Amino acid sequence: MEVVGPDSCRPSPSGGAVTVGAYDGVHLGHRAVIAQLRERASGKGLETVVVTFDRHPASVVRPESAPTTLTDLEQKLELLANCGVDRTLVIPFDQARSDETAEDFVETVLVGGLGTRLVVVGSNFHFGHDRKGDVALLSEMGSTAGFDVAPVALVGQGGGGPPISSTRIRRLIAEGDVAAAATLLGRPHQVRGPVKHGAGRGARLLGFPTANVGVARQIALPAAGVYAGRFSWPGGDGHPSAISVGQPPTFEATGDGSPLVEAYLLDFEGDLYGQSARVSFEAWIRPQRAFDDLGALVEQMRDDVQAARRILT
Repeated sequence: MEVVGPDSCRPSPSGGAVTVGAYDGVHLGHRAVIAQLRERASGKGLETVVVTFDRHPASVVRPESAPTTLTDLEQKLELLANCGVDRTLVIPFDQARSDETAEDFVETVLVGGLGTRLVVVGSNFHFGHDRKGDVALLSEMGSTAGFDVAPVALVGQGGGGPPISSTRIRRLIAEGDVAAAATLLGRPHQVRGPVKHGAGRGARLLGFPTANVGVARQIALPAAGVYAGRFSWPGGDGHPSAISVGQPPTFEATGDGSPLVEAYLLDFEGDLYGQSARVSFEAWIRPQRAFDDLGALVEQMRDDVQAARRILT
């Protein structure tokens, strides 16, 4: 998959089949739209193009209430590449872009930038300043600009139920229901970041050395608790792990009090400091709680590790 920015954007020689959106999480609903894009493009000999943004538009339009995101840009592009699209256009989303009218976006990006012949979007798609653009506007402009519009009905879990959406998945993750979130994502929810030095309690006090992963603030974290999941790094496979999220209530908060992500890798010895880590959450084990003494905490951690082992191996 080729990744381009607005400055290097060029019309597709054969014409573009385009979809547009934040595509946060690239969940099963998104993949259904992309599958329709590829199918329709193949029948017309068109290049498939995803138009997305370098950040969630809400972080600019309404920063005070912007949602956390399910993926960073790097992971989103990896997931889009796995969907088999030919090209992704990443547009920097800033204040000027947020003020752009839907009509200007169609003329400059879809028509002038990509030579669009077909647009495939969800039936509830909105875009442009104040979200005034919709499928009806696309169809109207397409009739004169020379592109067709194919709205796709929103996909529900198992073909029924409420539509799959990034908002719904974020809610499940915030509740700690990572298994349900995975069924909508089509994969376990994953967070990424460098392995950093922590308070040093895991190995020194408790006998459970953990990899402390620095996750960017805008990324959605599961509810505070203990999870079964997998830890991976460049050149390594997903290693079964017991993962703690949140500030451990038995101890004083560290740093600025933000939630911590600490992974204990089962049956592993090695130095992971500085590695670029990927932590995937597969199942909830228990909530965080305070313990009266370290012995009780260590006993619970042994139970957590055994629970993770049963779930993952």
